[in-house]
Amino acid sequence: MPLFRRRPKEAEDPEQIAEEKARAEAKSEAAAARTRRGWFGRVAGILDRGTIDEELWLELEEVLLGADVGLKTAEKILDQVKERVQKEHLRDAHDVRRLLKEALVALLAAVPPRGRLWNDDGAPPPPQPGVILVVGVNGSGKTTSIAKLAHLYGREGERVVVAAGDTFRAAAIDQLKTWADRVGAQVVAHREGADPSAVAFDAIGAAQSRDAAVVIIDTAGRLHTKFNLMEELRKVRRVIERKDPTAPHEVLLVLDATTGQNALIQAKAFAEAVDVTAIALTKLDGTAKGGIVFAIADDLGLPVRFVGTGEGEDDLSPFDPEAFVDALFE
Repeated sequence: MPLFRRRPKEAEDPEQIAEEKARAEAKSEAAAARTRRGWFGRVAGILDRGTIDEELWLELEEVLLGADVGLKTAEKILDQVKERVQKEHLRDAHDVRRLLKEALVALLAAVPPRGRLWNDDGAPPPPQPGVILVVGVNGSGKTTSIAKLAHLYGREGERVVVAAGDTFRAAAIDQLKTWADRVGAQVVAHREGADPSAVAFDAIGAAQSRDAAVVIIDTAGRLHTKFNLMEELRKVRRVIERKDPTAPHEVLLVLDATTGQNALIQAKAFAEAVDVTAIALTKLDGTAKGGIVFAIADDLGLPVRFVGTGEGEDDLSPFDPEAFVDALFE
């Protein structure tokens, strides 16, 4: 099925569906590789002893904590596994592996969608143009993630408008234009120092007039602790709502996976400011602590929708919970 637009079943291309599935699985493998080598690779050795005892649970908790799952989430996961072990009267430690995988997948799958563009099949058709507001701290990979997201839409044959809303730096506008040229997106930009809200307003109008599928709105990277800058984000959102009362349809927070538990602090601040609906987790292939995925889902109730695994335009993929967990244990 196409990743973003609702098309009739008869219009779906089985080869494209298979290709997208294979690509998502490959990206999940890449994203999980360092975490598997660093922490989850120990699970097999722990379970090979064959005995389910208190030491086994303590060692599994150590694995989860080391991978940045977080104490509360780690305890929640293991309590669920222990309950099933007792309920099903299991004695073989190898059964714990299956139950642990199922608990991890269930935790990710239980997070409900919050926005209107990336819901499951039962959701109403998405609006057009869909308005995606993209936020994050400096250095998280926000601008490149926007370009990669535009590329994903373009690969589906969709027209994309990108708003160069980071008006504080001329270099940011030029960088976005360069990326947009590479991926075939159209850019709406004002001069350096312009009001980012005006850029967003004009970009939505341009997307409406050009029959674009989506408009992706960049914003300046900002520390979540800076009150004035977070207030500016709120203003951008209010102006978007004036242009389209149903928008933004997604607020995508870009987080750097290598920052670990600090990513949770960032996410909470941005969620309070602009009602984040989804997470794009960048540099997941560059950390052995990919368990942050589970902490985000459990602590914040926010779905991880995309993972970044490199610098190329193809290095962003829709997040597949089952494929990711499978890759952790392979």
